[in-house]
Amino acid sequence: MIGRVILIVMDSVGIGELPDAWEYGDEGSNTLGHIYSSVKGFRLPNMERMGLGNIDGITEIPGCEEPVGCYGKAAEMSKGKDTTTGHWEMMGVILDNPFPTYPKGFPGDLIMEFEKQIGRRVLGNKVASGTAIIEELGEEHMATGFPIVYTSADSVFQIAAHEDVIPLEELYRICETARGLLVGQHRVARVIARPFSGTPGAFGRTSNRKDYSVEPPKKTLLDYAVDQGIEVSAVGKIVDIFSGRGITRSVHTSDNRDGIDKTVRYLETIEKGIVFTNLVDFDMRFGHRNNVEGYAKALVELDDGLTLIMDRMGDGDILIITADHGCDPTTESTDHSREFVPILVYGKKAKRGNNLGIRKSFSDIGATVADVLGIKNYSQGVSFKEIIL
Repeated sequence: MIGRVILIVMDSVGIGELPDAWEYGDEGSNTLGHIYSSVKGFRLPNMERMGLGNIDGITEIPGCEEPVGCYGKAAEMSKGKDTTTGHWEMMGVILDNPFPTYPKGFPGDLIMEFEKQIGRRVLGNKVASGTAIIEELGEEHMATGFPIVYTSADSVFQIAAHEDVIPLEELYRICETARGLLVGQHRVARVIARPFSGTPGAFGRTSNRKDYSVEPPKKTLLDYAVDQGIEVSAVGKIVDIFSGRGITRSVHTSDNRDGIDKTVRYLETIEKGIVFTNLVDFDMRFGHRNNVEGYAKALVELDDGLTLIMDRMGDGDILIITADHGCDPTTESTDHSREFVPILVYGKKAKRGNNLGIRKSFSDIGATVADVLGIKNYSQGVSFKEIIL
């Protein structure tokens, strides 16, 4: 009997372009494959032992003669290539339309209404790196009290403010105003509070970030699980992605290492249910900045950390490792990329060396979690339970 499912999402660790990648300008993207071919001596021993290099169509990654896990990859059925879309699809919500993005900044009439509602003008209103824009506009912000609004390649409305200029509670209220305003055609996936501190030339973002996500439009697997008395423990930004729904306990993280440690801590204290972890450093710190070496080091750190997780697993536990989209750091683009995601499954009593093939949707992952934990009335996706158990 399966007691726990540990689901780890390697944020942005795609494994090769999808057939429709050309529609998104992502031809040739292969996040993990290109890291293998670009970084001398790069290896991921634990994931390779699980069958990472045995996945159909993978040529850059060494295969394993006797994998200790099951392996495959999944296509994204939803339209889009962002974090929210990928995670929602895993849990059974498939989107026909992508969330809006704003490569030229937000429309003037939208910004004017926002300024009217918060009683302040804003600075910025453009696509920018979060660290770069506070260096560019932070001093002006401190002089005027105007919050900094910016976006990225993702569907986000980000608001940066110095904690000594706009107190946190006020910044959070401003973000709530933005969330209420961003509806209909401007229904962005997330509004994000980005507080910072310091002095000109030495600004730094604080740990008081807060996300205001849209709620999933229908019940997810997490909702079904909680309704049926199954614990769902969220690590990292999972609680934000699902707007707090279908979560019984949650903890934020400072980095991937912290995410691994807190996943292990849950395994030491929780006997049954789902432990759902997002490791965001791959995407946020390295993919979007085209930092190939940093991305590679972060992957090695996770692979090392898997030893701790696997050691804490009981006989009735299943570990699933996957991703939500790509973000190839070797291409000119700093945007997400439309890619297949890997699926690795390990359990002390699970089958070994079985090929999951190419799944038609990320939702097959959620269907499998529902199947192995006995979650009733959940019908999205196709379970691969019979292949792994």
